[in-house]
Amino acid sequence: MMKLIGDKVIVREINEEDIPLLWNFIYGTPNPEWKLWDAPYFPLGYLKLEKYKENLQNMLKANEVPKVAIIERNGEIVGTVSFYWEHEPSRWLEVGVTIFQSNNWSGGIGTNALKLWIDYLFANLEIARVGLTTWSGNERMIKCAEKLGMMMEGRMRKCRYYNGEYYDSIRMGVLREEWNAWKKERESYC
Repeated sequence: MMKLIGDKVIVREINEEDIPLLWNFIYGTPNPEWKLWDAPYFPLGYLKLEKYKENLQNMLKANEVPKVAIIERNGEIVGTVSFYWEHEPSRWLEVGVTIFQSNNWSGGIGTNALKLWIDYLFANLEIARVGLTTWSGNERMIKCAEKLGMMMEGRMRKCRYYNGEYYDSIRMGVLREEWNAWKKERESYC
């Protein structure tokens, strides 16, 4: 059972009893606030609870390393971290983090969770790089990635159209050796 303990959060595997609460965070409210920052140019396709549960259970049991995990703060679920294969044969992996409620934004929760998650992925998967894709409208996500030693690797200009305005797609990433050096540098401060 995967359980990663950080300074501000715990990142852990999803249990059966977590699924209705996760579904409610995602689909329980029309136009949830978190979706304004998480690729809002892609519509959130509604899934009924049973279909969401089935999809999640299939995804979780198909992998030794879970593709999605819970973020807990003070015993409460506040978000998720995830990864997906951009191209699995070449081991191109991308990560994501979602904090569901705005009262948990800008407090380092997402950064702490993503740090634990990236460390876990490097330790458990044979990968050379972890990537993160966002959009120029999500400055908090860009700053979070930069705090974790990720570098801007690509910027596709004006390719995301949202609310009558064009935004850039931002690709960031960190190589395994950069991650290890970044961690070692932080440990020397403690």
